[in-house]
Amino acid sequence: MLSASVKLSNQVFTVPIQWIPKEFHFENFINIWKTIPFATFFKNTVFLSVVITLIQLLTSSFAAYGFSKAQFKGRDTLFLLYIGTIAVPWQVYMIPQFIMMKELGLTDNLWALVLMQAFNCFGVFLMRQYYMSIPDELCESARIDGLSEWGIYWKIVLPLTKPAIASLTIITFVNTWNDYMGPFIYLNSTENKTIQLGLRMFVSQFDAEYSLIMAASVVSIIPVAIVFLSMQKYFVEGVATSGMKG
Repeated sequence: MLSASVKLSNQVFTVPIQWIPKEFHFENFINIWKTIPFATFFKNTVFLSVVITLIQLLTSSFAAYGFSKAQFKGRDTLFLLYIGTIAVPWQVYMIPQFIMMKELGLTDNLWALVLMQAFNCFGVFLMRQYYMSIPDELCESARIDGLSEWGIYWKIVLPLTKPAIASLTIITFVNTWNDYMGPFIYLNSTENKTIQLGLRMFVSQFDAEYSLIMAASVVSIIPVAIVFLSMQKYFVEGVATSGMKG
């Protein structure tokens, strides 16, 4: 991808492949902004990825706290029923979701994708498993000292689950950033399209600008790389330890 991004389109499929081209065409990285409204696509993708990630972190952590630290009748049964929806393929409820969004007047609207992805069963499951590793004695001691449930959640539970938060942030951000089917179904107008849909615009009926596709792909992975590199410490810790130490 990096090699093809600085070549001409007719040089991308040369045999044998030339990993380091004789001439570097860095103008490809300028042309992608002129050929299509790439800035608009980039802005829309950033908006969806950031907003959906933040909302999922909020809803997943709240629900996980209730399913792990709150005591109420039927808690575990309700959790199993909720998590069981992970087994339902998206294709099963894809059409009902579209009908709902159409009735709400949210077709060709970025907020349709935000609403549909505001809750994440996997995120609740991931956060709950980390919350369960936190001793209940910590929460009980905080309650005795007069700390509210919100205070326990914010000051005790969340700081101890940074690996889970980092893992969920990376997973959600990357999945939203790379999502193609959701935007393809709900977004029609050019001003609302995302990067994944925008890359398709480099392909015409008779030709495809592969060098521009590769250049745009290189630019599109930069935010994902930044998010991962900034959180890799906690992400690796979460994979390695799966909970609290000691």
